[in-house]
Amino acid sequence: MKYLIIYAHPHQKSFNHAIKEEVENSLKRNSLGYAIRDLYDIRFNPVLSANDFGFLKQGKVPADIQREQDFIKNAEHLIFIYPVWWFSMPGILKGYIDRVFSYGFAYTVNEKGVQGLLPNKKVTILNTTGGSEENYRTIGFNQALKVTTDTGTFELCAMKIVLHKFFYAVTTIDTGARVKMLEEVKSITW
Repeated sequence: MKYLIIYAHPHQKSFNHAIKEEVENSLKRNSLGYAIRDLYDIRFNPVLSANDFGFLKQGKVPADIQREQDFIKNAEHLIFIYPVWWFSMPGILKGYIDRVFSYGFAYTVNEKGVQGLLPNKKVTILNTTGGSEENYRTIGFNQALKVTTDTGTFELCAMKIVLHKFFYAVTTIDTGARVKMLEEVKSITW
């Protein structure tokens, strides 16, 4: 498996789902191996618990976290597809990162500071927003999201961001604009 799609949207008829399907179709057309982790479909538990901390402190990994870490270990390129809600990622994805990108797996801390442990992984992020591109750019939301997500999460783990693409105002644009966005997804070189 070369690609791992990590998908976080609860509705099968969402534009995020259409993006996911287009990414899948592109990977299939190019005969590229992939797996999908639909966090709602697999009912991923996003709550980092005291039990999780206890296990991790003992050097043990809970089975559901280990399963997701194995998917990540076996992938070269992670593709995150999710909406921006309240200027952040959905809670289920934040919980996935909290639990799966754990100390000793995704990063460690030593005398040099935080050291990422996933240096051979590439990341593509495909986000939808309700707000317009003008609004996001004027206020600086898109840049803030890139800093917190790209730098503060993935680059901290030594991963390389290949693409972070926003699809703006998906709740208010017309069908023609959505078709153009899906053409952009289709044109991504994997």
